[in-house]
Amino acid sequence: MKKGRSITVKGIQIGIKEESGQKFVSLTDMIRAKDGDFFISDWLRNRNTIEFIGIWEVVNNQNFNYGEFAIIKSQAGLNSYKLSVKEWVEKTNAIGLQATAGKYGGTYAHIDIAFEFGMWISAEFKIYLIKEFQRLKENESVQLQSEWNIQRILSKVNYKILTDSIKEKIIPQLLTQKEVFFIYANEILM
Repeated sequence: MKKGRSITVKGIQIGIKEESGQKFVSLTDMIRAKDGDFFISDWLRNRNTIEFIGIWEVVNNQNFNYGEFAIIKSQAGLNSYKLSVKEWVEKTNAIGLQATAGKYGGTYAHIDIAFEFGMWISAEFKIYLIKEFQRLKENESVQLQSEWNIQRILSKVNYKILTDSIKEKIIPQLLTQKEVFFIYANEILM
């Protein structure tokens, strides 16, 4: 997973990473928006949370262990029940949540799951998270459009340099004027 960007939601900087073209948002950063001493494992105790991430995995992960998910789901919501992200991933072969150690470590969730986590923090936080993520996507789109235009201009300039070079250096030495005419004519027809 490569280090990505960050967004700021209600004054809190939240890291975003990308893996295989999918965006993952730092739940570790997001939890700072919730008042009090809360942990991601508190969110994972909730039966609705387990149902949501389980259904997300069924839809997006062909290797999801549905049998283990059913066992976890039956225990979710009990006062004595505790589940960590690492346990969830190991038991169910989940791909939507990731817990990593190290410099860019923490708990990350696919953007779909991160929005659900944002709702657990507060409805207001979720709305600001969605708006900020949309702003980030719009900026990426504008940047990609600019890069495409630059590449198009460079291709046009390089094409002219290349064709002029071939015309001046290669074709006159190897071919007669009549042969050159036929080569260009054939290129036009192709």
